[in-house]
Amino acid sequence: MRMTRKVKQILSYYESDNPGTKANLARILMNGKLGGTGKMIILPVDQGFEHGPARSFAPNAPAYDPHYHYQLAIDAGLNAYASTLGMLEAGADTFAGQIPTILKINSSNSWAMTKDQSVNASVNDALRLGCSAVGFTMYPGSEFALELMEEFREIAEEAKAAGLAVVLWSYPRGGKLTSAGETAMDVGAYAAHLAAELGAHIIKVKLPSDHLEQPEAEKAFKEANIDISTQAARVKEVMRSAFNGRRIVVFSGGAKKGASSVYDDARAIRDGGGNGSIIGRNTFQRPREEAIDMLNKIIAIYKGQE
Repeated sequence: MRMTRKVKQILSYYESDNPGTKANLARILMNGKLGGTGKMIILPVDQGFEHGPARSFAPNAPAYDPHYHYQLAIDAGLNAYASTLGMLEAGADTFAGQIPTILKINSSNSWAMTKDQSVNASVNDALRLGCSAVGFTMYPGSEFALELMEEFREIAEEAKAAGLAVVLWSYPRGGKLTSAGETAMDVGAYAAHLAAELGAHIIKVKLPSDHLEQPEAEKAFKEANIDISTQAARVKEVMRSAFNGRRIVVFSGGAKKGASSVYDDARAIRDGGGNGSIIGRNTFQRPREEAIDMLNKIIAIYKGQE
């Protein structure tokens, strides 16, 4: 497929990267039904590690099989499939070259007592498995945030030198953050900015609410008259915080919810200038055909057809 002007523009924003990294970014941006549009949908399946198998896969029993997720991402025409070492290894040969993959390097689990993550894979694993990118999670606000940032710096440096792209899950939690603060507008925009500052190519954050957590930030928002009255306006502010849209930002789908809410989120992301969705449980916990229908509708929304 010939590279589109939009993808060339996005790649031009990554001024320090080598041809290998840009080629892998292009593979993700040009793949699937949204290929070439600058929008993307990624299927992430790290929830078995994070929450346990029954909580993740029992709602749709075929999802216990790692091949199920590869095939779902391929058949739905998504841009990429992101998962853990074991899940990718379980289908790496069968699905080699059929969809760009992202190796999730670190994870937490439901037994962990701290807001931290263990490093469970390496850049060499990603190269061995033919991945286009590595993924990493950090928790801004937690007592381990600085350590996670330092771990990410080392992994990102190694990945970029090897020509891989880097995806950073930036999820504020822990420390002095309230529950509402984890998805607050000011906190979410800050999380996106931190990820950009740390050198991520693709940033994953949660959709923000209209809550403002930090008094200093609340003052700045009000003095600058920043509109956060709608979800689309809040997405726009997150994008502005990610180097004025010079970094790719995708938004998490979160826990399973009603289909209309999923579509409303997609419209807000589109209208706010976001690059797309990274949506897992809202698809793979549904029956396969229902999931594909949902993904087709989200794709149509991003294309401006819905």
